[in-house]
Amino acid sequence: MPIDVSAALAAEPRRAEIGWHHKDVQLYHLGLGAGTPATDPDELRYTLESRLQVLPSFATVAGAGTAAFGGMGAPGIDVDLAAVLHGGQTVRVHRPIPVTGRAVQTSKVAAVYDKGRAAVIVLRTEASDDDGPLWTNDAQIFVRGEGGFGGERGPSARLTVPERAPDRTVERPIREDQALLYRLSGDWNPLHADPAFAKLAGFDRPILHGLCTYGMTLKAVTDTLLDGDVSRITAYRTRFAGVVFPGETLRVRMWAEEGRVQVTVAAAERDDAPVLADTLVEHA
Repeated sequence: MPIDVSAALAAEPRRAEIGWHHKDVQLYHLGLGAGTPATDPDELRYTLESRLQVLPSFATVAGAGTAAFGGMGAPGIDVDLAAVLHGGQTVRVHRPIPVTGRAVQTSKVAAVYDKGRAAVIVLRTEASDDDGPLWTNDAQIFVRGEGGFGGERGPSARLTVPERAPDRTVERPIREDQALLYRLSGDWNPLHADPAFAKLAGFDRPILHGLCTYGMTLKAVTDTLLDGDVSRITAYRTRFAGVVFPGETLRVRMWAEEGRVQVTVAAAERDDAPVLADTLVEHA
């Protein structure tokens, strides 16, 4: 059944109450590889409750990981989930995320774009607590075979990689068990844990969650160029360009500019195969 764009855009937002505790934040950070070395004061900012800060990318898993696809059940969205790909993610934080909190989260279809052979559904999730807005998540969902309906193509978010050498390049190893740990934050897709399921999907072994790579990259940028201070981050976006496997190494290249850091992420062991592209961290 084709996407009914008018019905999808006109649908009332879905509303849910969510909550999180310091243990949820710690588990999320550990799933990104935080805590190595375990006694490093810089790492304790991500792992020890008395010093804890919250990476803004935690917004993608707050409420048991419902943020990325919270609007896929909206009226007018009746698609084959086998044709669905998570194409990109943007998080904008309106103030630092508290270590423990409760919020009201609303999810809606913010836009549907026609890319010819595919449609792109922008699912927007906003969260607010008693003190006001906390974050806005936009997940760009590609649906193969649902384009060609004559809609707007949508804006281009492509970034040109600077011609100069990166200001910083860091490597971040992915533990063999990292996908198993990260999925405890709410993404239970067996693609990231079950070898038999991964083979059905065309991979010789389970792949790492794209949003885990997303979080790992934000932590790398924060620790390398933002003095480890997550409160400086205002927005973060990426396009998922390829997969990476547990046991591999992320090579993160960073170009610092005024108020922003442009990033590319590649799989070091596979000749720098692209993993994340069009990646930008905005900061104060």
